[in-house]
Amino acid sequence: MSRTIILGIESSCDDTSAAIIADGVILSNVTAGQAVHEAYGGVVPELASRCHQQNIVPVVSEAIKRAGITKEDLSAVAFTRGPGLMGSLLVGTSFAKGLSSGLRIPMVDINHLQAHVLAHFIKESEDDTDQPSYPFLCLLVSGGNSQIIKVTSYKDMEVIGQTIDDAAGEAFDKCAKVMGLGYPGGPIVDKLAKLGDPESFKFSKPQIKGFDYSFSGLKTSFLYTLRDNIKFNENFIEENKENLCASLQKTIVDILMDKLRKAVKETGIKEVAVAGGVSANSAVRQAFLDHADKYGWKVHIPKFAFTTDNAAMVAITGYYKYLDKDFCSYDKTPFARVTI
Repeated sequence: MSRTIILGIESSCDDTSAAIIADGVILSNVTAGQAVHEAYGGVVPELASRCHQQNIVPVVSEAIKRAGITKEDLSAVAFTRGPGLMGSLLVGTSFAKGLSSGLRIPMVDINHLQAHVLAHFIKESEDDTDQPSYPFLCLLVSGGNSQIIKVTSYKDMEVIGQTIDDAAGEAFDKCAKVMGLGYPGGPIVDKLAKLGDPESFKFSKPQIKGFDYSFSGLKTSFLYTLRDNIKFNENFIEENKENLCASLQKTIVDILMDKLRKAVKETGIKEVAVAGGVSANSAVRQAFLDHADKYGWKVHIPKFAFTTDNAAMVAITGYYKYLDKDFCSYDKTPFARVTI
């Protein structure tokens, strides 16, 4: 019996990634980052799309090579159609169309946000059974999204809570930027927070109804704390950066988990996953383990390789859509914005 082999392509932001999945099992996952953006303190869309053009052929070639297959073995090509940066998405979409046409295999378009959720279904081996059971709740946290999603099946997802302004990852990055810590800020804050006291500073927590989030007030509170203390001590940030990072991180994690606890209580669903770039944060991961112990949740925390943008999550989503014969026509174009 022939295997179902999916090539996944991810190019929504500044990472060019390609992965091969065979019958749900990952064979390879190759990612090329873009260091060019560090000098600008954020992703420059025009530079990102140019780098994707340079990276996509060698990255796809390497993914196929590492998987031990040939391009003729592919059953379909899955690609991120959105949301993301339009120029970056166009590179991945155009490549997928060309490959699909040349090999005469189907093309599967993937919602980037759904793919983050379904990263939990990537199997490392055939006997890997550590996947969530439906229904489950997923906290999707990244630089652009903070959402609580009720997942009933791979194609049936409902956003029951989301940020009304900034995302959690954005709060990490922007607060790190005003402290002069560099980009991306999230991992730097996480590293410094391990050396600080999370109770040193108190920042504002929003009072939003339902399961929705808000992080703009926290950012303002953080900024005012810096401003007011620098008046009396120009070295305030340097002398307190570990404590500032620890307190900031604790506040963000508290905000995230407060609403998630509420969602678990009201839905009665105790199977809970976390996904997205911020799920690599050590305090977020520890909070999930603590809640599993304290509240009896069954938690699912992704491997680090599947937290940030990667093609393995695109390939596994493509695998499920392929089995349903949910293919994409050549006239479909990328979209910069979309929800689940």
